Amino acid sequence: MVDSSVQFLLDKLSLLLQEEVHLQRGVREDVQHIKYVLELHRGILRMADAMEHKDPELKAWVKRVRDVADDMEDAVDEFNLCLVDPHGQGNNSSFHRFIFGMKTMKARHRIASDIQSIKSKVDVISQGRPNLPGIGSGSSQRLSPRIDSQGDALLLEEADLVGIDKPKRQLTDLLFNEEVGRAVIPIYGMGGLGKTTLAKQVYDDLKVQKRFRIHAWVNVSQSFKPKELLKDLVQQLYNVIGKPAPEAVGQMTSDNLKELIKSLLQRSRYLIVLDDVWHVRAWDSIKLALPNNNRGSRVMLTTRNKDIAMYSCAELGKDFNLEFLPEEEAWRLFCKKTFQGNSCPSHLEEVCRKILKVCGGLPLAIVAVGGSLATRDRANIEEWQTVYRSFGAEIEGNDKLEDMKKVLSLSFNDLPYNLKSCLLYLSIFPEFHGIEHARLVRLWIAEGFVNGEDGKTLEEVADSYLKELLDRSLLQVVTKTSDGRMKTCRMHDLLREIVNLKAKDQNFATIAKDQDIIWPDKVRRLSIINTLDNVQQNRTTFQLRSLLMFDLSDPMEQFSIHALSSNGYKLLRVLDLQDAPLEVFPNEIVSLFLLKYLSFKNTKVRNIPGSIKKLQQLETLDLKHSLVTELPVEIVELQRLRHLLVYFYEIESYTFLHSRHGFKLSAPIGQMQSLQKLCFIQADRALMIELGKLTQLRRLGIRRMKQQDGAALCSSIEKMINLRSLSITAIEEDEIIDIHNIFRPPQYLQKLYLSGRLDKFPHWISSLKNLVRVFLKWSQLKEDPLVHLQDLPNLRHLEFLQVYVGETLCFKAKGFPSLKVLGLDKVNGLKSMTVEEGAMPGLKKLIIQRCNSLKQVPLGIEHLIKLKSIEFFDMPDELISALIPSGGEDYWRVQHVPAVYSSYWRDGGWDVYSLDTLGDRESDSHHGSAVRILGICTLWKV
Repeated sequence: MVDSSVQFLLDKLSLLLQEEVHLQRGVREDVQHIKYVLELHRGILRMADAMEHKDPELKAWVKRVRDVADDMEDAVDEFNLCLVDPHGQGNNSSFHRFIFGMKTMKARHRIASDIQSIKSKVDVISQGRPNLPGIGSGSSQRLSPRIDSQGDALLLEEADLVGIDKPKRQLTDLLFNEEVGRAVIPIYGMGGLGKTTLAKQVYDDLKVQKRFRIHAWVNVSQSFKPKELLKDLVQQLYNVIGKPAPEAVGQMTSDNLKELIKSLLQRSRYLIVLDDVWHVRAWDSIKLALPNNNRGSRVMLTTRNKDIAMYSCAELGKDFNLEFLPEEEAWRLFCKKTFQGNSCPSHLEEVCRKILKVCGGLPLAIVAVGGSLATRDRANIEEWQTVYRSFGAEIEGNDKLEDMKKVLSLSFNDLPYNLKSCLLYLSIFPEFHGIEHARLVRLWIAEGFVNGEDGKTLEEVADSYLKELLDRSLLQVVTKTSDGRMKTCRMHDLLREIVNLKAKDQNFATIAKDQDIIWPDKVRRLSIINTLDNVQQNRTTFQLRSLLMFDLSDPMEQFSIHALSSNGYKLLRVLDLQDAPLEVFPNEIVSLFLLKYLSFKNTKVRNIPGSIKKLQQLETLDLKHSLVTELPVEIVELQRLRHLLVYFYEIESYTFLHSRHGFKLSAPIGQMQSLQKLCFIQADRALMIELGKLTQLRRLGIRRMKQQDGAALCSSIEKMINLRSLSITAIEEDEIIDIHNIFRPPQYLQKLYLSGRLDKFPHWISSLKNLVRVFLKWSQLKEDPLVHLQDLPNLRHLEFLQVYVGETLCFKAKGFPSLKVLGLDKVNGLKSMTVEEGAMPGLKKLIIQRCNSLKQVPLGIEHLIKLKSIEFFDMPDELISALIPSGGEDYWRVQHVPAVYSSYWRDGGWDVYSLDTLGDRESDSHHGSAVRILGICTLWKV
């Protein structure tokens, strides 16, 4: 991780060296020297980063490098801060520059002295680098083979197996299917899930070995060497056929070894297991030696990385995602290890359930933690409570958990250096906190963790970082959007504890949650959780770059950053006050001249002062769900602002349509050339013209649109070639949105929200092949809108609210090939709806509400073979009677849909729940998933 800090600093030094005119005599040479020495050590740091946990001397040296990098970053930021002239914007006269230079001379002298001192420290560190024999050779510095190659099997012996029968049966079925070609079956998931254990159980099964007479198990691991891997496979193949391997094998080239393996396998049905694959090149090094002999041969591999799994089975195969243990099976395994198979004592059950929750269904964690608890005094409940309260310290200090910690740390240590900071950053969020995708991406960028790549925005690069962490099983998706994208994520609880330990060890972030917090010597990133009291009472040194607050209960009328951190807050880059009980914009914020990220989301702040123009480095201003409805004209002077988010919404119906409220701005917004997200701004003629200058926009939201503004908006939209999301809302329900004259629409557009009358369906929408979501509201179209939308290849979510005045809707065969969610609301004239066979083949959710004329179940609904739920809200009694053919509604009951649909629903059928009897029932053990009834009835597939 230290290399990330150094790289970030080197980028800053490069920029500083370009400001030669501002540097004191000799300072430029000192900066160049520091930059040169750090660049010299950069390659060593990248290797040391993965090994410092094993070498105390190396760890101490890395800490010294980290400290000096922090000191140098402070000096650079102080220098940049002293160059900020808050009173001189627009004043470039030589006299003003002279006066300003005189005022800052003392500060620049002090910074020059600091840099000279840092130069001396860098030289001392360079001379004191520890001797690391074999560094970079890949031999002595690797993890031990036991940890490296048996990570998932470690501690999971046959006696520990719980819940393995079902995945074993599913995996065996994949091996035994009738496919004659060579198929690859990758088993992937988080470290500690038991991938190796599962693969070994299947591999050792007598039925499997009888079917695959030729079989071999190859341990790959992080430190694999292609030639040694091929030799190992040759030796095993000769062993299984009962012949000695040729002596020449030891001298063969890799190509010769591959040819030999291919000749041994060519005429047999074989099974090869590649265990613990960390890199794509491991698969590439062996796949050509495994012939596709059309005999039903199989290759299994285990990996933590989804990308490797997808890559390996791309030609022919099926991936197998191993899941966490369900709660009851996890409890059974926990009791088995903790209480030697006996039931948990009643007085310990509550605390044991809490400890189990931290394990999160991870078998390795359950076995390790249960084994550790087995020796505890069962009569002393306080001892067990202490384990739960201090779980991180328990992991760090308990020798019995050391192996588990190493296994789970492998994934972190294997990360590219630029992703380590990104993962450590998640430690600032509270436990059980769903982390918003967009928020995390923007925070990473503001922190400087994201490196630019040609042809990509920083946001796109950060998205790729997030995807890689997900694919490496280091993050879990908590919620998704209706079109399948990740909305929130979190770390597994146990991995989070380990990452927190690393963040604390490296002084990456300080979490102020408990009153008895042990403060480090210096605080650079501060996360305040629950209360401000524990922060205001400390006496540590603040050098804050980031300040975030979560779940504060204290009122913040007298909130002051200065009171929190005295003089150590001027260099803040990130100030995230989301959800804080704050009503007034703190005026001291406008003196944070280096601030890049500022959020008042979900606060009661009403006004933003014009002095915000002083924040010339600001990139994100998040005012979503605050009370701000108007921005000062000075906002357009923030030339680096990329995300301007100012709106709140009200839920209008049971579906996903909302009424959004935006903000006013009476200023030439076209000056803000860096804007990527602008929502939701109130429309006027001048604004519609100005928008055409914002060619970097990815997301645009417009409120209170008038018909006469349409022509200017169409012209501007044609210039927004990067636009991904467009939302337009008319000034009132009957106002026409005139957006027909777009002849070159943004071809990357993915989301379209139109709220207002349409005199005809906009022709250009049919050409947008990348659309995934379309929401139409108040359109009142006389023509069938489905005709224009049914051929869109990627459309996944479609909603209509008062869109169509016709009596029939017909979903044609082959129409809407990717649609997953369909919502119809207040289509009042609709009397019949038909679904032809082959239409909407992937539809999972159908919502129909307030369609007063629709009195019969949609014809052809049985063709929707992927449908998981139908929701009817506020519908005519005739329709409900068709669904619930007999009996009253005074009790909850399960009833099959009428026999006319029995040909489709024969496998278990549909369950019908009555609203009057269920109310807002949140869960149902019969289904094992959350069920929320919001209207007359909901049908759930069983």
